[in-house]
Amino acid sequence: MLAFLREPSLGGMQVGTREYFEAQRRLIQNRPLLKYCYETWYRGMVEAAGGRPLAPRDALELGSGGSLLSEFLDGLITSDVVPGVADCAVDGRRLPFRDASLRAIFMTHTLHHIPDVSCFLAEADRVLKPGGVLAMVEVAHTPFARYFFRHFHPEPYDDQASDWAFRQVDPMMDSNQALSWMIFERDLDRFQKEFPRLRLERKGWLPWLTYLLAGGVTMRNLVPRFLTPILTLAERISVPLRPFLALHWILIVRKR
Repeated sequence: MLAFLREPSLGGMQVGTREYFEAQRRLIQNRPLLKYCYETWYRGMVEAAGGRPLAPRDALELGSGGSLLSEFLDGLITSDVVPGVADCAVDGRRLPFRDASLRAIFMTHTLHHIPDVSCFLAEADRVLKPGGVLAMVEVAHTPFARYFFRHFHPEPYDDQASDWAFRQVDPMMDSNQALSWMIFERDLDRFQKEFPRLRLERKGWLPWLTYLLAGGVTMRNLVPRFLTPILTLAERISVPLRPFLALHWILIVRKR
């Protein structure tokens, strides 16, 4: 990533600390274009789970970090692999919940950080109620996303990997951002055979122009606030371009 594009408010902070996630949360709240993107993501995930309200402790968010999803959903259990930044510390490969006890699992930029994703999917299958959903926002595999995440993002994007698993030392940075495409598009037949009770219900492209111009949660915002209405309109007009330019997609997996 070019140095001048890095968000200065994150300088000197260790990735994965409470301080770091709180700074990212402020970026989402204070950047209108970025907030528009996250609100779009959250509404899509919550609607897939049947909307609000959910019963208390009926839904889990994995990898909460700087997330604002709890503002959209009462009774949400927030979690992260790092202790002290959410309601509880949870490893996605060993979910501390009873069989068929959750109506929904939500994940934003989390799946590609799980080094043994087959183990996680088996756990999701176990803890979800019949009809429950696994709702994810992940990195897309459009031509622009492939270029962007390979050249302007510090985490790996390896769409040539043959295996879903990868070696992990640092849970914040060791990942494969192409993982959702590998599982739910390239290797969809394998997914369906290994997890017959889980069905990919929907894939949908998400806003890209507004996210890019807002700088996401790691880069500078170079857009004046007064341009927000114009750029959100441009985002809506550019919907037909999303199969080529979208940086993220929403994936809804439902348990039979």
